[in-house]
Amino acid sequence: MSNLWLGLNILWETALLAWLAIAVALALWVLLMGVALRRGGNWRGGLRVAALAALGVAVVAFFVLPGATQSSLAEMGYWVDWVSLAGLALACGAVIAAYAWPIGAMACGRKPA
Repeated sequence: MSNLWLGLNILWETALLAWLAIAVALALWVLLMGVALRRGGNWRGGLRVAALAALGVAVVAFFVLPGATQSSLAEMGYWVDWVSLAGLALACGAVIAAYAWPIGAMACGRKPA
């Protein structure tokens, strides 16, 4: 339990360092959602677009992230390393999905009645 608590504390402290970027990203997402809701986009079609974009970004992030930290896949020795890498790649994909969904919904047009 203490490892989980330590991880949450590290996440919180990291978020405190980047609170302005997080606030701007959240405001942009809320704006995109509001515009997409107002235009009445096709949310199901947008979800397909978001899922494809998220999958692509997650796969690319899985292979790029170790190099971004001056490491490599060859240096991944423990299962915890692989789980952490997969989690970070999935988080990158989730962020992209959150932005791609309203954009995709607007691009797919209105759902036919």
